[in-house]
Amino acid sequence: MPHSIIDSLAVKHVVNFPEKPTLIFLHDSLGCIELWRDFPEQLAQACGCNYLVYDRQGYGKSCGFSNEKRGLDYLEHEADLLQLLLEKHQIKQAILFGHSDGGSIALLTAARHPQNIIGIITEGAHVLVEEVTLDGIREVMHQYQTTDLKSRLEKYHGKNTQALFDAWTLTWTSAMFRVWNIEYCLHEIKCPALIIQGEDDAFGTVDQVNRITAQIQKAQRLMLHKTGHNPHKEFPEKVIELTADFVLKMIKSAQE
Repeated sequence: MPHSIIDSLAVKHVVNFPEKPTLIFLHDSLGCIELWRDFPEQLAQACGCNYLVYDRQGYGKSCGFSNEKRGLDYLEHEADLLQLLLEKHQIKQAILFGHSDGGSIALLTAARHPQNIIGIITEGAHVLVEEVTLDGIREVMHQYQTTDLKSRLEKYHGKNTQALFDAWTLTWTSAMFRVWNIEYCLHEIKCPALIIQGEDDAFGTVDQVNRITAQIQKAQRLMLHKTGHNPHKEFPEKVIELTADFVLKMIKSAQE
């Protein structure tokens, strides 16, 4: 079953520098390839790297969910699928750029499947459930009911829209999910990590960053002033500049 899922995912893989690492872009809970806009291409060019961006199962143009009910380990499952995707595309040197849920997947993949991961960048990643996270999700649920948010999401996710929205909101706001925590594996991450978060993030506090950076030996924090949950959309040029600097220094250090 996992391999059949991999074969049905929508993937954009661009190889401009055959001998260089590949940036892997991992979208958030409502994201997809198209919603990254041209950010992957711009960052890859700034880093002199290849890039791969994909729609997870149930998102964008990928196949629908096999099971719409998520367990506490659904992000671990996504990390395992990502490793299979790297194998399929024969990517030996991957740098993961994960936003929100994608950031959590980046952390889990670097911990569970370190063999091909040479670095990670996260934006607004979560390692536990905070009350501010739940408040932010409830506000999005309200917008879904009272604004045109549903129709805007349908433009990108089509028939997957309702299922993916429910999978995110109903899972995270459930009583079962309050105990979710992935700190247990952070000490396994040995590669360099850049942990980015906006100071005005409506879905997480600096406690997320503190917990991540305290347990990853080669982690750097980057708190962005007057920035919310989507730094790469709010200040793309700044994020590209700072992230490219991190990636280029990391690659140079690995070659020395």
